[in-house]
Amino acid sequence: MDFKPYAYQQRAIDIIESHPFYGLFLDMGLGKTVITLTAIESLIYEQFEVSKVLIIAPKRVAESTWQDEANKWNHLSSLRFSTILGDAEQRAEAYNADADIYVINRENVEWLFKSFPCKWDMLVVDESSSFKNPSSVRFKVLKRMLPHFRRRIILTGTPTSNTLMDLWSQMYILDLGERLEKTITSYRLKYFFPDKRNQYVIYSYKPSKGAQEFITHRISDICMSMKASDYLTLPKKVVNVVPVILPDEAKQMYKQMVIDQVVGLGDSEQITALQAATVSNKLLQISNGSVYTDDGGVKIVHKEKVHVLEEIIDESGGQPVLVFYGFRHDVQAIKEEIPDAVELDGKETLDAWNAGKIRVLLAHPASAGYGLNMQSGGHIVVWYGLTWSLEQYQQANARLYRQGQDKPVIIHHIVAKSTIDEKVLQALRMKKKGQDALLDAVK
Repeated sequence: MDFKPYAYQQRAIDIIESHPFYGLFLDMGLGKTVITLTAIESLIYEQFEVSKVLIIAPKRVAESTWQDEANKWNHLSSLRFSTILGDAEQRAEAYNADADIYVINRENVEWLFKSFPCKWDMLVVDESSSFKNPSSVRFKVLKRMLPHFRRRIILTGTPTSNTLMDLWSQMYILDLGERLEKTITSYRLKYFFPDKRNQYVIYSYKPSKGAQEFITHRISDICMSMKASDYLTLPKKVVNVVPVILPDEAKQMYKQMVIDQVVGLGDSEQITALQAATVSNKLLQISNGSVYTDDGGVKIVHKEKVHVLEEIIDESGGQPVLVFYGFRHDVQAIKEEIPDAVELDGKETLDAWNAGKIRVLLAHPASAGYGLNMQSGGHIVVWYGLTWSLEQYQQANARLYRQGQDKPVIIHHIVAKSTIDEKVLQALRMKKKGQDALLDAVK
């Protein structure tokens, strides 16, 4: 297939070629993969600026997305790939292979740089927001290796999925701290003030007055954002909230967990939650219909969400439905009522979905939220269980709501009334405002 870039795509290609360090904050569906590969092909075979490229990506993206995209376009046929996945022996063999582009998942970054020298002169970090935590091992290991790369590109649609604090480590990958301070501590002191705290322990920070404008100005020369709505005519998107009323027994269990953080189940079984995060998870589980007990078992609380899901599938008239779940027991509950539901498990399942061979596909937003082209398989999304992560939420929806989708996309949210489900949905909407402000400013 011949590639005829849109004007915005050609602009992004030119920027990558002319800037050794750059961040592309591209909305989902704008073609960041083909943009980046086109620039890489030119830098290697036309300009001779680059010899070998390392791409770090989420696992499912590393498995096939970059390779499949190169196989799709005629002008990228000369690019040679080596995928550094599998067991240690297979990864070592892939490292030693002769290729232009080496693709590795982010979980193996530590292994790679502790096992082998850096032989690449260009780095591409796909979904750079996964490196937003400067305390993570993956960032610390990568940080030490950054000077070895003469060119560094970061790609993401959600650079600040939670707060502006997420931006520091991503910018460090590009400029080694030149624009937003050399350390996260200095960045925090300069642009933020303590928010939630308990005496000497600070739990969160808020941007100081004018910080967002100053930060976006500082990074504007090495970053660019593009929104799909500005450049593409996307299909219509219908967002729907389907309310569920919990039965009395489930309501009682929910209230008891809120008040006591312990629920007795009889026969010495109980559910205990001692921390706020754990309480949140338990409440989400109860809202979905099942909950893990202290001994690792699963207690079925209700099947209201499963029944609503069945109704949505029936009303879809046989059209494929992509269902995002929150917990493993959700999969079990769904499969008991919908036996032909298939869980996303690697490229084979993905290909079957895109070929229209799967009626109901179950996926967790953390594993299906990045880089997978799924728009050929359907246009209906159901959120059986929501995620607190705005990044996962947006990325998951973009598997179907993206360029190439030829039908209106319907996104259903099954929400248990008067539960934490409503708070999660509200939190996702609130977080989106702050991120959009940053992207608009950089744009």
